[in-house]
Amino acid sequence: MDKTLNLTIVSPEGVLFEGKVKSLLLPGVMGLFAVMPLHAPLITQLTQGVITFYEKEHKQEIVIKSGFVEVKQNVVSVCVEQ
Repeated sequence: MDKTLNLTIVSPEGVLFEGKVKSLLLPGVMGLFAVMPLHAPLITQLTQGVITFYEKEHKQEIVIKSGFVEVKQNVVSVCVEQ
């Protein structure tokens, strides 16, 4: 069983990240929330904050103004405004 997520983060400027990650933290309108492998399907709005994700052992962060996220079958698609 694959214990990673396929993450794509895009903005109007282009693709900010595309690859496999172990987990990520997102700034939701109700507060920060985590997405892990096998997460339930979800579509929600994002608010100003930082997306934090872990690619292998390397932590990466992207600051956003707003956006949306869809989680479905270990695929996470994020559309943001920076």
